[in-house]
Amino acid sequence: MKRVCVFCGSGAGRSNRFLEMARQLGEAIVHHKLELVYGGAAIGLMGEVADQVLLDGGVVYGVIPKRLQDKELAHGGIQHLEVVDSMHERKARMASLSDGFIALPGGFGTFEELFEVLTWAQLGIHKKPIGLLNVDGYYDHLLQFLDHAAEQRLLQQRHRDLLMVETDPHALLRRFRVYEPKDVERWMSLDET
Repeated sequence: MKRVCVFCGSGAGRSNRFLEMARQLGEAIVHHKLELVYGGAAIGLMGEVADQVLLDGGVVYGVIPKRLQDKELAHGGIQHLEVVDSMHERKARMASLSDGFIALPGGFGTFEELFEVLTWAQLGIHKKPIGLLNVDGYYDHLLQFLDHAAEQRLLQQRHRDLLMVETDPHALLRRFRVYEPKDVERWMSLDET
């Protein structure tokens, strides 16, 4: 594993704990000798995690669409910034650069990015680890909903289990190091629907 992709908000959120966890994740990424891939912004949680990686001497890859380059204030201090044409291209490029994915708190964009890489894993498009840093219970209701979807047999438990959840970035990155991809080639069968 060389690079980890972080999905998170371009806003800071209501709780200072979100910013604190973004910094802790940045520190952990460098501590584990990994490089950061993220959405390329200099603001919010996105900027905070990138700034911490840079402060600790790490390497940062940012990918931002032209349309958001000014709106999200593209980070001018990172080593690698790619400007792409669309959100689709952004996500595909971030995925191709990364060996794993972590979601911090965020909004629709973060949710969409997280669910897309989970869907890709479910379909066998990639076999990379996916994790969620559940800061102060931010994702508790989402996790309850995923459990509900599995109970209702609209989400298979083995696919629900693709998402690793931790509250500590070091614990999550240690799990990434020993991650064994699940066999998802046969992603649905009649007895599991």
